[in-house]
Amino acid sequence: MTASRCFDFLHQQMDQFPLKDCMSFKMQGKWKKYSTAEVISISNRLSHGLLSRGIKKGDKIAIISENRPEWLFVDHAIQQIGAVSVPLYPNAVAKDYEYAFKHAGVKLVFFSTDEIGRKVENALGDKIEIHSFSFDKSGSFLHWEKVLKDGDDSILEKSRAEVKPEDLFTIIYTSGTTGQSKGVMLSHNNVVSNTLAVGKRINIERGNSRILSFLPLCHIFERTASFFYLSAGISIYYAENIDTIGDNLREVKPHFFVTVPRLLEKVYEKIEAKGRDLSGIKKMLFYWAIGLGLKYEPNRNQGWWYNMQLALANKLIFSKWREALGGNVKIIGSGAAALQPKLARIFWAAKIKVIEAYGLTESSPGITVSLDTKEDIRIGCVGPAIEGVEVKIAEDGEILCKGPNVMMGYYKEPEKTAETVIDGWLHTGDVGELVEGKFLKITDRKKEIFKTSGGKYIAPQPIENQLKNSLLIDNAMVIGENEKFPATLLVPNFEELEKWAKRHNLEYTNTLDLLENESVLEKYQIEMEKANRGLGQWEKIKAFRLTKTLWSIESGELTPTLKLKRRIINEKHKDLIENIYSN
Repeated sequence: MTASRCFDFLHQQMDQFPLKDCMSFKMQGKWKKYSTAEVISISNRLSHGLLSRGIKKGDKIAIISENRPEWLFVDHAIQQIGAVSVPLYPNAVAKDYEYAFKHAGVKLVFFSTDEIGRKVENALGDKIEIHSFSFDKSGSFLHWEKVLKDGDDSILEKSRAEVKPEDLFTIIYTSGTTGQSKGVMLSHNNVVSNTLAVGKRINIERGNSRILSFLPLCHIFERTASFFYLSAGISIYYAENIDTIGDNLREVKPHFFVTVPRLLEKVYEKIEAKGRDLSGIKKMLFYWAIGLGLKYEPNRNQGWWYNMQLALANKLIFSKWREALGGNVKIIGSGAAALQPKLARIFWAAKIKVIEAYGLTESSPGITVSLDTKEDIRIGCVGPAIEGVEVKIAEDGEILCKGPNVMMGYYKEPEKTAETVIDGWLHTGDVGELVEGKFLKITDRKKEIFKTSGGKYIAPQPIENQLKNSLLIDNAMVIGENEKFPATLLVPNFEELEKWAKRHNLEYTNTLDLLENESVLEKYQIEMEKANRGLGQWEKIKAFRLTKTLWSIESGELTPTLKLKRRIINEKHKDLIENIYSN
């Protein structure tokens, strides 16, 4: 069968690759597995239950949960009766839920835990007509299994038949890095076309592979990836949480997973930190292997001597990296932001192919995906356009795309839709160029590029990536709009800073004392100057300030895909910023 609606992928798996472990989730220390047949059966009973509660085609149902099988049960049940899912982040606040519930006109809410349930209660207020159901059994809220109902499958088949490819599939509220969230409307065809096109770029064995899922399912990146897994018969294992990813990788031994660059940066930082703690010949070999990796160019043969050294480095050093990822990982998909080229080189050198994808929620999300063959990869680029999608660069450098992946529009906001999709072309807000006329390279976010008071334009992302190359820097944000010069806020990597302080015999009572230590400030000055190398004189960072806390999703500075919320960071650190420019 050929899929034309999102729910077709699960039935396609049943026809072509019926699995004993279609999806798995760890409960009480053991992996609970659901077969393809079980997933279909549970989803069908849930669809019957929704129909019996009066849910009809076009009605909106919210899903608020971490990644777990119930998420997919509910999503599939909603799809096949023509209702519309409204996925929301589990770590959002009650006012965000309240806005989405009201704006979308939500009829039912499914959530995972009591903590989220209490936020849902606050968001619903006195709206007793909107029922909510919990995935966890706690006694505080109605359990989702109360919705399950046996029914006449011919009725369900009739509902499926009434769902057309062009029908609205989901409304996804963007994370809002610059302002109020907008509800992106995606049709079944948007997501199906994207799933099929992206799937052609991923060379993973069908019917006999495993993935570990940990990016939020409410984000279109992981969600579209999940439809690919279903279509290709790839077993989905949900990580317990963000802190257990390392353990879960070693348990599941996946062949593939998708992630965001910041998490790959964290993985590499931990690897490099371990290397720094080595001594003697082991330390020498570690940095010898890193040096080889930094020179790696996938699409260029560097001669027998380099190849022989790299083969030895893979046997002695890089093999341990692959073991840390479970030992089976062949490909990692990276998206949502630009990956540092040095990381791409090192992972490819270590026989861990990192394919970069680029897109937006508004493009379902894939626009380009790099290939996993040495001849067709270009380090620093996010690949050529996927099948059926056109890409062009506007006169001002903005990336535009056209194709079946482009959204239906913003829910209830035709004016904003008209500003974003013009003559069928989606204006991405990103700036880039086409290398060799084919491979897309992202240079910055159009809205994030700013101008100093001297009239010089600054693209912050490449500079921030250079700063984050330092082990002592956890995160960075370049500032300076309408000011005389660019500066930066630096988030210290407190763990590495303490190690550095001990190696240099610095005395301190607590870590925050170090932020005012003259030797520490001199060290960060050196790190800043390293990042300035190769920049134009107008781009060079002239000053920095260290923050006292890490930036996180929970504290509000980062989006769920770990992008900077610049407006929030500016507000939270306005005193530091004023201090830079008043001096």
